[in-house]
Amino acid sequence: MSQQANPRGTFLKIADSVKRQIEHDPDMTELPSLAEVMRDHKVSRGVALRAFGVLRQEGVAEPVPGGRWRVVRAGAQADRRPLDQRIAGIITAEGLEAGEAFPSASVLAQRFGVSRPTVTKALEKLEAAGVLAGGGQGRVRTVRAVPTREERS
Repeated sequence: MSQQANPRGTFLKIADSVKRQIEHDPDMTELPSLAEVMRDHKVSRGVALRAFGVLRQEGVAEPVPGGRWRVVRAGAQADRRPLDQRIAGIITAEGLEAGEAFPSASVLAQRFGVSRPTVTKALEKLEAAGVLAGGGQGRVRTVRAVPTREERS
């Protein structure tokens, strides 16, 4: 009988490998992409996702909508509010007033570490709520109103 790798538990071995990476690199803030895990460990997407699920259960990492999984470190504070609320917070944090230009989707995507389509969805929510005006291809988005307490929290 030939010895073959047992597929059961492979995702646990991958999770352990990623945990070791996190422990050895204190500056690591996000997990490798699913594609990198699949390539490096020669596994399917499902196995890689199960490994990420283990890391989530153990409180080592958490998913980020529109971005890579984030490393969770003990004692580190992460803003877990929805993206639209974090973006609206820019208005008060930077003292923007009605009529002033708002940062572009590209700038916001880089600032929050998420994809542009994810930022665009959040900006659309703020436009629908009457907080921002304008936007769209080639148009500068402006502040329409300072967010109320409910929109900021």
